[in-house]
Amino acid sequence: MQTRKKYIFLALLASWLLLFFFGGDQLHRFTFFSERKAEAQRNWPRWTDQSLLKSFADPEELQSDGDPSVPSPRERRVAQLSIYKNSRCRMETCFDFSRCEKHGFRVFTYPRGRDQPISESYSKILTSIERSRYYTPNPEEACLFILSIDTLDRDHLSGQYIHNVDEKIRGFPLWNGGRNHLIFNLYSGTWPNYTEDLGFDIGQAILAKASFYTESFRPGFDISIPLFPKDHPQHGGERGWLYQDSVPPKKKYLLVFKGKRYLTGIGSGTRNALHHIHNGKDIISLTTCKHGKDWERHKDTRCDKDNLNYEKFDYQELLHNSTFCIVPRGRRLGSFRFLEALQAACIPVLLSDGWELPFAEAIDWGKAAVVGNERLLLQIPSAVRCIHPEHVLAFQQQTQFLWDAYFSSVDKIVHTTLEIIKDRLLQHRSRSRFLWNTLPGGLLALPDFSTYLGDFPFYHLQRGSSPSKKFTAFIRATSMAGSLSQPILRLIQAVSGSQYCAQILVLWSSEKPSPPSGKWPQTTVPLTVIQGRSKVSDRFFPYAAIQTDAVLSLDEHTSLSTSEVDFAFVVWRSFPERIVGFPAQSHFWDAKQRRWGYTSKWTNELSIILTTAAFYHRYYHSLFTEYLPARLRELVDGLAACEDLLMNILVAAVTKLPPIKVAQRKQHKEAVPQQLRLDPVLFKDQVSILRKKYPYLDKP
Repeated sequence: MQTRKKYIFLALLASWLLLFFFGGDQLHRFTFFSERKAEAQRNWPRWTDQSLLKSFADPEELQSDGDPSVPSPRERRVAQLSIYKNSRCRMETCFDFSRCEKHGFRVFTYPRGRDQPISESYSKILTSIERSRYYTPNPEEACLFILSIDTLDRDHLSGQYIHNVDEKIRGFPLWNGGRNHLIFNLYSGTWPNYTEDLGFDIGQAILAKASFYTESFRPGFDISIPLFPKDHPQHGGERGWLYQDSVPPKKKYLLVFKGKRYLTGIGSGTRNALHHIHNGKDIISLTTCKHGKDWERHKDTRCDKDNLNYEKFDYQELLHNSTFCIVPRGRRLGSFRFLEALQAACIPVLLSDGWELPFAEAIDWGKAAVVGNERLLLQIPSAVRCIHPEHVLAFQQQTQFLWDAYFSSVDKIVHTTLEIIKDRLLQHRSRSRFLWNTLPGGLLALPDFSTYLGDFPFYHLQRGSSPSKKFTAFIRATSMAGSLSQPILRLIQAVSGSQYCAQILVLWSSEKPSPPSGKWPQTTVPLTVIQGRSKVSDRFFPYAAIQTDAVLSLDEHTSLSTSEVDFAFVVWRSFPERIVGFPAQSHFWDAKQRRWGYTSKWTNELSIILTTAAFYHRYYHSLFTEYLPARLRELVDGLAACEDLLMNILVAAVTKLPPIKVAQRKQHKEAVPQQLRLDPVLFKDQVSILRKKYPYLDKP
C-alpha cells in the first residue's frame, strides 16, 4: 500500500515538472499579452475624446451612423412598428372575402363632404373609381371601400395636410378597423427624416403608396404605385415618344441626368456623387443646388459651376436624345422622373435602394429598367455600355408598352391597382405575369373571359398556334314587317353554304315577334334565333351561344356570296386580332367644322371596317360590354347608330393596328375621274383564273 502511494506521488511530481518546463513559457506569454491587451484597451483614446484625437465632426454626429438626418435601420423599424401596427397583415388575415362573394368586385367611395378639402389628384382618383365598372353607390354591395378624406399628402408641413384623420375615420360606421379599405398615398413623412409616417393608424387597410420601402411593404397586401404630378391626365394620356418608323440606331447621348442636388439631408449622398460620371460627351450629369429658400447659406464650392452648366442643356431635349436616364432617389424613394423616362422611351436606371417598384407584383421591371445600387454609382456607365443594341431596343419597346398600358393616365394607375386586388380574390382566375407584361396588357385581358392564352386573339404568334377553324355567323335583324325578307333568306343560304360555318345566330331586334321556326330556311348548320332588345349595342353582347373564336357580324340586308365569305375567313385566321371585312370607310378632320368626320368614298386609305359584314374575335364582345365605360354604350344606344365605329375604335386602341379590307366580287362604279383605287388585300393581277383558289371573285 505504501509502495503504491509512493508511485502515485512520483507520477504527479513528474507531470508537474513536465508542465513547468514545456508549458510554462506559453502560460507566461498568455499572461503577458492579456495584460498588454487590457492595458491597450485602457490607454487607447476614445473616438469621441477630442482632447486625445482631433475630430472633423461633432461627437454627436460621430455617434450616429452617417448622415444625422438619415434614420438608422433600428429607428426606421421602430417608426414602422408605430405606423403599421398590423404589419403582419395578409389578404387571408385582414380582408373579408365574404363581402365579395355575392355581388363580385364592387367598390364604394365614401360621400364627399361639402366643406371637405380635397386635392386635384385625389379628386381624379375618386372620379376614376366612380366612373368605372367597379363602382357601386350601395355600400351593402361593396367589396372594397375608399375614403373620401384626402390622404395623398401626409407631410404635415404641406398646405394639403388633413388634420385629425384618426378621429374622423373612427367615426365612420363602415371603417371596421380599416378592413376591406384601400388608402391612397403619394407623400409621407417630412423634413428631415421623411419617414413613412402617415399621421394616422391605417389599421387593417390596404395601402396603395408611392415611394414604398421594401422593409415596410406587406407583400401580397399593399400595392406600390408611381408618384404622379397633379397635372397627370385623368384618362387617355399622351402616347409614348417612340414611334415605329423613328427609331434611331444610336442616340446622341448614352446616359443623362438633370435635376436638383441636395447639399444636406436624406437623399443628398447619391445626388452629390452624380457629377463623378459626367464626361461632357455621351454622359451628361447636371445638378443644381439653386433651390429652396436658403440654398446660398448651404452652398459648397461646386454650386456656382454646377448652376452654370445646368442652364446649358434643355431637359426635354436630353430625354429625347438619350438611351438611358438616371432616376436617383430624392428626399423620398420615388420621383416624377420615373414616369417621364418611361414616356420618353429613355430606359430608367434606378438608383434608389430599398424602393418597392410600382406594381412589381404584376410588372417584370427587369425587361424595362436597369436597377442599380447607390453605392456602385461609378459602375453604371460601364454596365449600360455592355447592354447589346438588340436588348436596348427591347427595353425601349417595353417602356412604351408599360407607359401606355398602366401609367399614362390616372385612370390606368387606379384601375391597375384595383385589378391587382381583384386578382388576389380569385387566385385560380388571376392573370399570369405573361398577360401583365405582354401586349395588350393585363387591363385588357379580362380573367372573367378566360385565363387560357389560346382563348385570346393576341397571343397566337407567341404560342405558334391558330384560332379555331370554324366561325359563327351573327345576323342582326330589325325587320318591322315581322316576316323574313328575301335579302336575309339569301344571306342565310350563302353563309350556311360555307365550309367553315359552324352555326348561324339571328339576333331578332324587332318589336314584333320573330317568325315561327317553320318559316326559317332549312340549313346544313344549326340556326338559332335570339330575342334581343332595341338597343344597337346588343349585337356586341357576349352571348354564351357563341362558341367559336371567329364571329361573322352581318346585317339582314348584307349581300355576300359563299366564296367571298370563305376567302374573308381565311384572311382573318392569319390576323385574328384585327377586324377583317368588306365595307370600308375612312375618317378625316373637318377643318371648317373643327371636328372629326368619316366618309365611304373610295380612296387609297381606310381606317374603318363596318361590322355589317366583318370577321372579328368573339373576345371583343366581352371587351365591348365589360371594359368600355357604360356612358359610351349609352351614347351609342341613344344615337341608335355608330356602334360599328365604337367597335373599330376599341379594337384599334387595344391592338394599335388597322383593320383589313377584302374586296367583293361586285365592282362598284363611281363617277370619280383620274382616281386610283387599290384594295389592300385583294386586287386583280395577271394570273390565270384556273390557278386561283377563289376564281369566282374575278368573274363579272
